[in-house]
Amino acid sequence: MADATTAQRSATEPGTKDPERRTTRARVADVLERSGVPILLLLLIALFAAAPATGVLFRTTANVQNIFANQSVTGLIAIGMVIPLVAGYFDLSVPAIAGVSNVMVAALLATHHQPIWLGLVVGILAGLVAGAVNGVLVALLRLSPFIVTLGTYILLSGLLLAYTGGETIISGMPPQLGQWGAGRWIGIARPFWLLIIASLIVWFLITQTPFGRKLAAIGSNENAARLAGIRVDRSIFITFLLSGLLGGMAGAVLTIRSGGGDATSAVSYLFPAFAALFLGQTAITPGRPNVWGTVFGVFLVSVAVNGFTLLGAQSWVSQVFNGTVLVLSVATSTLIARSRERRAKAIQMEAMRG
Repeated sequence: MADATTAQRSATEPGTKDPERRTTRARVADVLERSGVPILLLLLIALFAAAPATGVLFRTTANVQNIFANQSVTGLIAIGMVIPLVAGYFDLSVPAIAGVSNVMVAALLATHHQPIWLGLVVGILAGLVAGAVNGVLVALLRLSPFIVTLGTYILLSGLLLAYTGGETIISGMPPQLGQWGAGRWIGIARPFWLLIIASLIVWFLITQTPFGRKLAAIGSNENAARLAGIRVDRSIFITFLLSGLLGGMAGAVLTIRSGGGDATSAVSYLFPAFAALFLGQTAITPGRPNVWGTVFGVFLVSVAVNGFTLLGAQSWVSQVFNGTVLVLSVATSTLIARSRERRAKAIQMEAMRG
């Protein structure tokens, strides 16, 4: 009788939590957490498309195609940075590697008059070589990835300025080069589809293959991964090789889009790509580096900057926005990761008590 009375009181007390309702709330919160960046992107698009000050220009086909095509370079660089970050390693040199590829392709085509296909292939291979150098320094010599790749970024940026003399390589570029970049598939600029294809491949690699699971294990606990028999050094080397490859592709696409080679254009993608990278960690799989969250982050930053530009904002606004997004996204992804760890520990404690 006492037990029945206690149960009835527990069911009617306002402070009592309904497990089913709590589970539903947790599911809703999880969905909102995973889709926060895509939702924010849609809201920004709707805002700038409907606002009287920006709507007419923002909705034009030329502006939409510009956003799709221009962000292919940022996206390739950011996705290149995702791969080593899954294993817990930073690669800050990807934009500079893209710069090497950009200038090399332009020089081969404009100065040395080589075939377009050869220039593009050599530019991409240059990225692969630069990634291999990073991989040797970090994975084999066990040097700090942050310092090594920052040093590589600065070194390559300086070498590019020395080679070009601060001038853009544009005279003598074959006109056929820009035709591919100006073309469309299913009504959308071709470079965008290249980004999507690269994203699909990288997503499959890091989420659906044993190699990707090894990277996740290394990122979670490198020492435990070594004890489990994972060849950590080889895996890390491959991640830098792949990030260099994507950097080389980004540089080749930049040459196609810009129609020339510039020592400063590619290296300026560091902070937009970094902002998108960490913004992506707050969505899709919150708290962890992931491809599709990064892609959404790229276009969120792009749409916001594009809208501010149409509003007549000065050039410093984009830098302030990128910096703000970078700080907020790092803070958010860190807090999300900590919250998930606390929830996991709480579930383990409840299971042990049960």
